[in-house]
Amino acid sequence: MAAGYNLIMPIHILPDQIASQIAAGEVIERPASVVKELIENAIDAKAKTISVEMGNAGKDLIIVEDDGVGISPEELTLAIARNATSKLNSAEDLFNIKTLGFRGEALASIASVARVSVKSRTADQLAGAQITSDGGVVSKPQPQASPRGTQVSVENLFFNVPARLKFLRADITENRQVTGLVTRYAMAYPDIRWKLKQDDKLIFQTTGRGDRREVLQVLFGSQDARSLMPLTFHEQDISIEGFVSDLSLTRSNRRDITIFVNGRWVQDPALTASVIKAYNTLLMVGRYPVVVLFISLPTEQVDVNVHPSKAEVRFRNSDQVFSTLQRAIKRGLLAYTPIPELNPVSLWGMRDLPRQFEQETFKIEAQPIEIQKPKDSGLSLLTVPDQQTQPALPHQRLPLLRLVGQVALTYLIAEGPDGLYLIDQHAAHERVLYDQLVSELHANTLSSQKLLTSPTLELSQEKAGVMELNLTALHKIGFEIEPFGPNTYRILAIPEIFTKGDPKEAVNAVLNEFEEDETPLQAELEHRLAARICKRMAVKGGQALSDAEQRELLSRLEISPSPRTCPHGRPTMIHLSAALLERQFGRTGPI
Repeated sequence: MAAGYNLIMPIHILPDQIASQIAAGEVIERPASVVKELIENAIDAKAKTISVEMGNAGKDLIIVEDDGVGISPEELTLAIARNATSKLNSAEDLFNIKTLGFRGEALASIASVARVSVKSRTADQLAGAQITSDGGVVSKPQPQASPRGTQVSVENLFFNVPARLKFLRADITENRQVTGLVTRYAMAYPDIRWKLKQDDKLIFQTTGRGDRREVLQVLFGSQDARSLMPLTFHEQDISIEGFVSDLSLTRSNRRDITIFVNGRWVQDPALTASVIKAYNTLLMVGRYPVVVLFISLPTEQVDVNVHPSKAEVRFRNSDQVFSTLQRAIKRGLLAYTPIPELNPVSLWGMRDLPRQFEQETFKIEAQPIEIQKPKDSGLSLLTVPDQQTQPALPHQRLPLLRLVGQVALTYLIAEGPDGLYLIDQHAAHERVLYDQLVSELHANTLSSQKLLTSPTLELSQEKAGVMELNLTALHKIGFEIEPFGPNTYRILAIPEIFTKGDPKEAVNAVLNEFEEDETPLQAELEHRLAARICKRMAVKGGQALSDAEQRELLSRLEISPSPRTCPHGRPTMIHLSAALLERQFGRTGPI
């Protein structure tokens, strides 16, 4: 056998340090995992104030301090020991867990991959005590002056497992993970005063007055927070409270679906699917709601002992929980969003037509249609052409096109020398705007238009971080934006080609998660941002265009170097050759 492959060795017990590092791999994945374990311990300790401080995205320093019941000097050593907990006494307690922590693994796992210091004092002690752990090597408790409560300092995370550091994301991403975690727990426990600092910068703090709306504005921004509707629902022994978004507030992913079960933040795919199903047929495909819900039910009906990270739960009667959740959301949506009365005639832009004309126009009786099939073919003459019968587009650039008209306020029909072109007006305009913006950027001729009134954007902390990261790139493509208070920015100028659009919409396109594949645009940040903005500023499907606007769009598409697709690779047109049309109409014999 080749050297290096003979791995068989006698069975033996792993050293405690290695076993701890293996166990830590299931619990401590990133700095946010450390913060989660420590703030859950602080909540269990009945803290009224919890402070989180981070340095270098948590890799250098994490400090979580609370004013809870504290730990006595005699128990400090046990607090870092594995499988040591104050929350369980017997196996039966696993089926009636009322605390967030219970495994007795959090501090031990953190201490095995970092340098940890725990300082604590109980209410009946005059002085506290401190204990340190360096990669799992624990010191003896030493007297230490401290306020009531516990302070845990975590330094040099993953210093002894450097491979873990390579899997961490960029600092801004790791900071955003912690910000999202702490703000969500602040919303679940609004009676606690929360404070978060990152690199000596105050990110947010709450008053502890019990107002969840206060935290909603931090998490989602004031504008989105106003679109969230409060929800309260009780059925049998299940209680559901929280906020659900109206149909105008959606996301391109499920990240803003937040669910707590008995005060514990869980990422349960089945619960998330139930939320999405409650919005079924109400939202566009690929769009997801913004939801923050708190589910309460008897502890014996939920099993939280599923995974070491405690992010998954199992229900004794899962069907009941899922159906109750869907009913709660649907009733909330119906209460706040009544079904409007629609006039079908107005949908066609015929509201002002005489009543007699309306009746005559829509007085159509359905007649049976008999489709004749050729004797030698099993296909109907109405068969839609597939990729085999649809020829490839003849040239890279478009030929001169003759406009025929607009269909369904979404597609343009044009005739060329080689057949018919069906053009998606939104994708085509997106391509035209992108080509112009990139061309001016490369030629250094990009011009901006100062705005008479400077709109302001009030952002969540997460989006403010995204804005700060992209300010330089936005300036390169013609935007002039400046800070205007905490998490607030003012738009002073935008590229001239966007002057007919909404400046806020253009900037929000950069801040929101994107729903299309951006693989073709990964090379340059400016191109990626330009494509996002052009998508938002392009004319939409369902928007009526005048003849002049349609002709201008066609003429600009004709001179585009890449007219066939939008910047994200989606097709802008379908080409039907004259030969294909002749075959479909049977002018050249059976299909």
